[in-house]
Amino acid sequence: MPRKEQGWVTFQTSEEERKILEEFCQNSQRTKTEILRELVRGLNKYSSPPISLSTPEEKAEINTPEFEILSPKKPLKVSSRNVLKGVVKRVTTGSVNTEVTLEIVHRVELTSMITRVSAEELELYEGTEAYAVIKSNDIVIAKE
Repeated sequence: MPRKEQGWVTFQTSEEERKILEEFCQNSQRTKTEILRELVRGLNKYSSPPISLSTPEEKAEINTPEFEILSPKKPLKVSSRNVLKGVVKRVTTGSVNTEVTLEIVHRVELTSMITRVSAEELELYEGTEAYAVIKSNDIVIAKE
């Protein structure tokens, strides 16, 4: 089946545009696909009747939205290099702590205990996207 029938979109960019996208991905710790999907989803905020522009000067005056529609906040910078995006699968709230389980990829889950207050402030609910940030000074690998 051709890619376009599977939902694929392929387009050319200049080297400068590619560098901008790659830098943005690195700074926001997201993939190109995530960034482009978010950009496309944000376009409905700007839907309006088509504007008829006749001269190049008129076309140049239009301000096209760029990456500011993706995230009004500055990207979070962390020292951890293991940042995994996932979807919240379970939230088990206790009186002090909350157990949060993220599905990172199909059938791969990570569970973390965080404070109840943190879970509430982060608005962690089943089905929302979140990141697992893993920081470890010592990782032990064993084999029988």
